[in-house]
Amino acid sequence: MTGPAPLAPDAVIRGAALYSGLLDRPAQEALLADLRGVVAAAPLFSPVTRWGKPMSVRMTSAGRYGWVSDRRGYRYDRQHPSGVDWPPIPDRVLDLWHRVTGLAREPDCCLVNFYEGTARMGLHQDRDEADFSWPVLSVSLGDDALFRIGNLDRGGPTESLWLRSGDVLVLGGAARLLHHGVDRVAAGTSTLLPKGGRINLTLRVVD
Repeated sequence: MTGPAPLAPDAVIRGAALYSGLLDRPAQEALLADLRGVVAAAPLFSPVTRWGKPMSVRMTSAGRYGWVSDRRGYRYDRQHPSGVDWPPIPDRVLDLWHRVTGLAREPDCCLVNFYEGTARMGLHQDRDEADFSWPVLSVSLGDDALFRIGNLDRGGPTESLWLRSGDVLVLGGAARLLHHGVDRVAAGTSTLLPKGGRINLTLRVVD
């Protein structure tokens, strides 16, 4: 199921499509205002791994599903850990998904990750979804992040690039299941968030 023709990326790194500075400052500020509404309805929480180790990133979600992690494992759930339903994905976020991917199908989940201090995200695959033919779209807001992308199997050579506020990255096709992560965030490289830090949105089709 398709919608408008997708945008052409500025660069392709290991099959991942990068749209540099796709969102200008006013668009970033508008999106940030939408996300404040999401966090008000479903507050940021600190997940733990299945081994009980706290993650350094705080998160929440919007949409039909939210991604959660605890000792029962990594999964999608229809409710926030507090028991409330996730708020709807903001229209501005959905418009961006359609604009970039060209898909008429809407994402089921918008995962919101907040990085502050020394928070990072180790190399991992996004594979909790039912159908890997749908892409994963990532939006960066706030401080620059050193993003690393690797291979289908863990290990081997990797490539790194700085993702800056307003950048959009799409992992689809052969890149959909590549290992990827965030090695560090460069504090003070953006003034978008009053207290600094980085927000990353990832949009996913779950079912």
